[in-house]
Amino acid sequence: MPSLVAFYEQLQPQDLDRLGQLYTEDCRFKDPFNEVQGVAAVRRIFAHMFETLDAPRFVVRDAFSEGDQAFLSWDFHAGRFVIRGATHLRFAPDGRVQEHRDYWDAAEELYEKLPVLGALMRLLRRKLTAS
Repeated sequence: MPSLVAFYEQLQPQDLDRLGQLYTEDCRFKDPFNEVQGVAAVRRIFAHMFETLDAPRFVVRDAFSEGDQAFLSWDFHAGRFVIRGATHLRFAPDGRVQEHRDYWDAAEELYEKLPVLGALMRLLRRKLTAS
Protein backbone atom coordinates (compact mmCIF):
# COMPACT_ATOMS: atom_id res chain seq x y z
CA MET A 1 0.00 0.00 0.00
CA PRO A 2 2.88 2.49 0.41
CA SER A 3 3.15 2.76 -3.37
CA LEU A 4 -0.57 3.58 -3.59
CA VAL A 5 -0.23 6.31 -0.92
CA ALA A 6 2.75 7.77 -2.82
CA PHE A 7 0.73 7.65 -6.04
CA TYR A 8 -2.11 9.69 -4.49
CA GLU A 9 0.25 12.20 -2.88
CA GLN A 10 2.33 12.73 -6.03
CA LEU A 11 -0.55 12.50 -8.51
CA GLN A 12 -0.14 14.65 -11.62
CA PRO A 13 -2.16 14.66 -14.87
CA GLN A 14 0.48 12.58 -16.68
CA ASP A 15 0.12 9.83 -14.03
CA LEU A 16 -3.49 9.12 -15.00
CA ASP A 17 -2.36 6.76 -17.76
CA ARG A 18 -1.03 4.45 -15.01
CA LEU A 19 -4.41 4.02 -13.28
CA GLY A 20 -4.90 0.63 -14.96
CA GLN A 21 -1.84 -0.63 -13.09
CA LEU A 22 -3.45 0.31 -9.76
CA TYR A 23 -7.20 -0.13 -10.42
CA THR A 24 -9.03 -3.09 -11.94
CA GLU A 25 -10.79 -2.60 -15.28
CA ASP A 26 -14.22 -2.96 -13.61
CA CYS A 27 -13.41 -1.01 -10.42
CA ARG A 28 -16.09 1.01 -8.66
CA PHE A 29 -15.60 4.59 -7.41
CA LYS A 30 -17.95 6.68 -5.28
CA ASP A 31 -17.63 10.08 -3.63
CA PRO A 32 -20.22 12.74 -2.67
CA PHE A 33 -20.53 13.84 -6.34
CA ASN A 34 -19.74 10.77 -8.45
CA GLU A 35 -20.56 7.10 -8.68
CA VAL A 36 -18.88 5.32 -11.58
CA GLN A 37 -17.60 1.94 -12.66
CA GLY A 38 -14.51 1.20 -14.71
CA VAL A 39 -10.98 2.51 -14.74
CA ALA A 40 -11.74 4.83 -17.69
CA ALA A 41 -14.50 6.52 -15.67
CA VAL A 42 -12.22 6.90 -12.63
CA ARG A 43 -9.60 8.44 -14.93
CA ARG A 44 -12.19 10.99 -16.13
CA ILE A 45 -12.93 12.01 -12.53
CA PHE A 46 -9.25 12.63 -11.77
CA ALA A 47 -8.76 14.40 -15.13
CA HIS A 48 -11.74 16.66 -14.38
CA MET A 49 -10.19 17.45 -10.99
CA PHE A 50 -6.99 18.65 -12.67
CA GLU A 51 -8.91 20.62 -15.32
CA THR A 52 -11.18 22.51 -12.94
CA LEU A 53 -9.24 23.00 -9.69
CA ASP A 54 -6.19 25.07 -8.80
CA ALA A 55 -3.16 22.82 -8.11
CA PRO A 56 -5.07 19.92 -6.52
CA ARG A 57 -3.10 17.57 -4.28
CA PHE A 58 -3.68 15.00 -1.56
CA VAL A 59 -1.79 14.69 1.70
CA VAL A 60 -2.40 11.30 3.31
CA ARG A 61 -2.46 11.69 7.08
CA ASP A 62 -3.07 8.08 8.10
CA ALA A 63 -3.13 4.75 6.28
CA PHE A 64 -4.27 1.42 7.70
CA SER A 65 -4.69 -1.88 5.91
CA GLU A 66 -5.80 -5.36 6.83
CA GLY A 67 -6.45 -8.21 4.46
CA ASP A 68 -8.06 -6.96 1.28
CA GLN A 69 -9.04 -3.54 2.68
CA ALA A 70 -7.39 -0.22 3.48
CA PHE A 71 -8.49 3.05 5.01
CA LEU A 72 -6.80 6.39 4.35
CA SER A 73 -7.46 9.74 5.98
CA TRP A 74 -6.33 12.73 3.94
CA ASP A 75 -6.35 16.44 3.35
CA PHE A 76 -7.18 17.57 -0.16
CA HIS A 77 -5.70 20.93 -1.12
CA ALA A 78 -6.98 22.94 -4.09
CA GLY A 79 -6.13 26.62 -4.12
CA ARG A 80 -7.47 28.13 -0.92
CA PHE A 81 -9.67 25.13 -0.11
CA VAL A 82 -8.67 22.27 2.15
CA ILE A 83 -11.06 19.36 2.45
CA ARG A 84 -10.57 16.66 5.07
CA GLY A 85 -11.79 13.24 4.18
CA ALA A 86 -11.20 9.52 4.14
CA THR A 87 -11.05 6.71 1.62
CA HIS A 88 -12.05 3.08 2.02
CA LEU A 89 -10.37 0.77 -0.48
CA ARG A 90 -11.06 -2.89 -1.27
CA PHE A 91 -8.49 -4.80 -3.28
CA ALA A 92 -8.89 -7.51 -5.90
CA PRO A 93 -6.87 -10.73 -5.48
CA ASP A 94 -4.14 -9.25 -7.72
CA GLY A 95 -3.71 -6.30 -5.31
CA ARG A 96 -5.30 -3.64 -7.51
CA VAL A 97 -8.11 -1.41 -6.25
CA GLN A 98 -11.53 -2.98 -6.87
CA GLU A 99 -13.59 -0.48 -4.84
CA HIS A 100 -12.72 3.13 -3.94
CA ARG A 101 -15.14 5.02 -1.69
CA ASP A 102 -14.38 8.57 -0.56
CA TYR A 103 -16.09 10.03 2.48
CA TRP A 104 -16.19 13.74 3.22
CA ASP A 105 -18.83 16.18 4.34
CA ALA A 106 -19.61 18.32 1.30
CA ALA A 107 -21.67 20.75 3.40
CA GLU A 108 -18.95 21.39 5.97
CA GLU A 109 -15.92 21.07 3.77
CA LEU A 110 -17.09 22.78 0.60
CA TYR A 111 -20.49 24.45 0.64
CA GLU A 112 -19.84 26.46 3.81
CA LYS A 113 -16.74 27.99 2.20
CA LEU A 114 -18.67 29.42 -0.76
CA PRO A 115 -19.81 33.05 -0.30
CA VAL A 116 -23.61 32.92 -0.76
CA LEU A 117 -24.26 29.23 -0.17
CA GLY A 118 -21.87 29.26 2.80
CA ALA A 119 -23.90 31.93 4.59
CA LEU A 120 -27.05 29.87 4.11
CA MET A 121 -25.34 26.67 5.31
CA ARG A 122 -23.98 28.43 8.44
CA LEU A 123 -27.45 29.82 9.19
CA LEU A 124 -28.99 26.35 8.85
CA ARG A 125 -26.29 24.86 11.05
CA ARG A 126 -26.99 27.44 13.78
CA LYS A 127 -30.74 26.78 13.57
CA LEU A 128 -30.35 23.00 13.71
CA THR A 129 -27.66 22.79 16.40
CA ALA A 130 -28.94 21.70 19.81
CA SER A 131 -28.10 24.21 22.55
